[in-house]
Amino acid sequence: MENTTDVKKILKEDIKRGKPAVLRSPKWTVVRNKHIKNNPECAACGGNDNLQVHHLKPFHMFPELELEPSNLITLCEEVIKDDDLKNDNHHLMLGHNGDFKKNNKKVLRDINNYRLTKTTLGKLKGYDIRSVKKKVLKG
Repeated sequence: MENTTDVKKILKEDIKRGKPAVLRSPKWTVVRNKHIKNNPECAACGGNDNLQVHHLKPFHMFPELELEPSNLITLCEEVIKDDDLKNDNHHLMLGHNGDFKKNNKKVLRDINNYRLTKTTLGKLKGYDIRSVKKKVLKG
């Protein structure tokens, strides 16, 4: 369990990075760690550095989906210095269309397009886009 100082530090860091500062469920850390353990690679590039858990439907707008596993996907915030892949902070670019205050409603499609055009990973597996949409959109 995070103490008040840790929560304030996290919120302050989120604000600095342009993310909405919203208090998380006390269960978030456990859910996040379990998700990362089960999905230890960025869904876009396959990297395993600086991993973040992205909500397909933003939890500050859909708090009931904050802990819903089908609403989560792993994306990295690694900035790759390679000339062909500048600014490939996948959480920011694919998850939020370049602005943490926005949400990319087509994130799964964009991740698939990225994987097929920029990597040799092939199509995204483990996510049935239609069933995820149906389950998540119920909320």
